Amino acid sequence: MVGYIVRRTLWAIPTLIFVSFIAFVIIQLPPGDYVTSYAAQLRHGGEYLTEVQEAALREQFGLNDPVLVQYLRWITNIVFRGDFGHSLEWNAPVSSLIWDRLGLTLAISTLSMVFTWIIAIPIGVYAATRQYSFFDYIFTIFGFLGKGIPDFLLALVLMWLGFTWLNMDVGGLLSPRYQSAPWTIDKVLNLLSHLWVPVVVLATGGAAGLLRVMRANMLDELGKPYVETAYAQGLSERQVVWGYPVRVALNPFISTVGWALPALFSGDVITAVVLNLPTTGPLLLQALKMQDMYLAGSFILILSVFTIVGTLVSDVLLAWSDPRIRYS
Repeated sequence: MVGYIVRRTLWAIPTLIFVSFIAFVIIQLPPGDYVTSYAAQLRHGGEYLTEVQEAALREQFGLNDPVLVQYLRWITNIVFRGDFGHSLEWNAPVSSLIWDRLGLTLAISTLSMVFTWIIAIPIGVYAATRQYSFFDYIFTIFGFLGKGIPDFLLALVLMWLGFTWLNMDVGGLLSPRYQSAPWTIDKVLNLLSHLWVPVVVLATGGAAGLLRVMRANMLDELGKPYVETAYAQGLSERQVVWGYPVRVALNPFISTVGWALPALFSGDVITAVVLNLPTTGPLLLQALKMQDMYLAGSFILILSVFTIVGTLVSDVLLAWSDPRIRYS
């Protein structure tokens, strides 16, 4: 196991270099560059840049250099100085922009993932052990509705219900008077009063899908001989179900760690835009729209790191939880 982890870690280094380079190149593939997008944005507001001014901005930002030179300059600063570059759109260090929003993003995404697992695992087990019962049909309907309703539409409905029926200010994560206030108990309570909407929205779709996966896996395992043997030994239903088939049925949940970690970092972009959440997702979207290569490239690089680490963690956890899995 130790040798496997070391080999996977070493392979992660060239993988990260390759992914970061491809991402950096793809960001610059659309026609034009950041100055082109910036000039178009100014024209939309009634202001104009001359060709001389555009050329001066490209020279200032180093956009006239070849893509390979720009990439090497960027990745070298990251490796040796921890400097992710300067955002052209925000005129601020990339690291400060990301870390300012990362805490709230991790809080929302982590709560959503925990809430998803708390809902999906017990309901999936119950639906499988009570197949074709009344509640099995109810949970099946919930699963189809949860997967069929878009997250942004559910967010709009919950915002309307919260504002109309509960008289709550549900936009954003904080009320206007707490935006720049120091952290106090009142500010934390205000945050919690806003936090339930994005958590419920993000958890509903995930729980609906994983619920069906858990139910299907449990039905595959419940009919196997080792379950019948456990019952024949006199074990209770709770001991048999939760001690044996549930452990095997949890494998898909563990394998999702590979994409759960990058999801914790990026969050749901569309839902964040609809709910006006100050998370990293809308920032990444704006960086891609404006071809802000250093900000967008840093996002994709961090997402790649999270994906590789998540995949390694899920593989190790699968080997630990399922004794049938072995690595040569």
